[in-house]
Amino acid sequence: MGMIFRKQYTMPIPPGAETTEQGGTSVARWRLRNGQLRSGEVVEGKDGKLRVRGETRAYMARYRDGAGQVVEVATGCKDQIAARRVLTELERRAELVRAGVLTADEDGAADHAGQPLSKHLDAYERHLRAKSGDPRRISMVRRRIERLAGECRFSRLNKMSAGPVERWLVEQADAGMAAATRNSYREAIVGFGNWCRRTRRLTHNPFGDLPRADQNADRRHRRRALTEAELMRLLTVARLRPLAELGRETIRPDKAPKRSPRSRATWKREPLTFESLDAAVGRARVALKDNPDLIAQCERIGHERALMYKALALTGLRKGELASLTIGQLDLDGPVAYAILDAADEKNRQGSSIPLRSDLASELSLWLEDRLSGLQNEARTSRKPIPVRLPPATLLFNVPSGLTRVFDRDLAAAGIPKGDERDRVVDIHALRVTFCTHLCAAHVPLRTAQAAMRHSKPELTANIYTDPKLLDVAGAIEALPALKLTPEAPATAAASARPTRRRATS
Repeated sequence: MGMIFRKQYTMPIPPGAETTEQGGTSVARWRLRNGQLRSGEVVEGKDGKLRVRGETRAYMARYRDGAGQVVEVATGCKDQIAARRVLTELERRAELVRAGVLTADEDGAADHAGQPLSKHLDAYERHLRAKSGDPRRISMVRRRIERLAGECRFSRLNKMSAGPVERWLVEQADAGMAAATRNSYREAIVGFGNWCRRTRRLTHNPFGDLPRADQNADRRHRRRALTEAELMRLLTVARLRPLAELGRETIRPDKAPKRSPRSRATWKREPLTFESLDAAVGRARVALKDNPDLIAQCERIGHERALMYKALALTGLRKGELASLTIGQLDLDGPVAYAILDAADEKNRQGSSIPLRSDLASELSLWLEDRLSGLQNEARTSRKPIPVRLPPATLLFNVPSGLTRVFDRDLAAAGIPKGDERDRVVDIHALRVTFCTHLCAAHVPLRTAQAAMRHSKPELTANIYTDPKLLDVAGAIEALPALKLTPEAPATAAASARPTRRRATS
């Protein structure tokens, strides 16, 4: 037979409490932050210090569960009658488990069924953080689950089912949401369901059979690879454009509107092109001849930007991965130069060693020497200790947050179209596509290219990150055997089939 009770506890005497004697018992009184008055008996703790004894306002229930073990659970009820009803339900479920009507998993899931969904989401978020997941991705997963729960009216675990989610996905597809985005919502809710099943909050994952959308048939953001000539133009523009921006010519309209003389609405700067780049750099040098520090700063920014683009195109690193690299993660002096990518900064959370081409390693070494030289000059000017080497925690590149917009401007100045006739685009991540495509064009085995791209599946390397337009498909077709449709004459065919006899030499 079970019982309900209020559980007793002890706590330190609150600051400001008044202690009085009542009937030979010491009692402490204090006020809470909301002004309510509380009191409790003062007792001596195990450590010899005085403490206040109290009891929970909500009732606890003690009973034997389905396995015959005595357990104590919180009823969540402050009313005695309501607490007894909860105890009766718990004992009824225990009887059903002992009779084999309910399984232990079903009984455990019933304990979680009535709790608010937000409480389970908090626990799921803690689980993801314990796995050292990316905080931005964890936040995104929670937002997507909360959106699905809100629009599908899931307030508790026992209200969740696959039908409303499937209808929601169809509605979003009709509204124009891309297949990849819909799959990301599906992945978020399926992962949450799997976690609920593993923690016995649910007996099964109700979303396990949700169909995936075909991303290959509905790809909204297709990227193309850059050719070698386009890469060279892009690197040239990236190196020169910071200084060339200060040497652009002014375009004034023939008939300017009547505005204030100081208004810039009557004129604008000439856009930069690849052909006008050198002339703009020359004008900037002339205009800034009295400000060599600004010229050096622009050249340094351009050099860093071109080196970033080259590193992305020759390593396949993602923008965030490149931004996370520090000087201490580079090994440029060994027989094979490489960069160590920490697991926390990599997309698959595994950590990798990224090989570096010899020319890229040499340019990175020169880049670090220039940075050390600049730091030493600053130290001499400010009379600070002159550093012997750069701190290992120093970031390799100062990757700006607006690098995507900067990249688009460099593309425009280089004359490289943002999109092509097949609706494919060129963005900063297209440099990773360029890296993979040029590996395949160089006849690198697929397994090696997959390892260089750090992909889990070769299909991702071959189908998504390889641009077939840059592959020599025509040359491969020419290597096929010739299949003639026109029949040869019988005599010619017999002659060609008869083995050639050599004349005997005397």
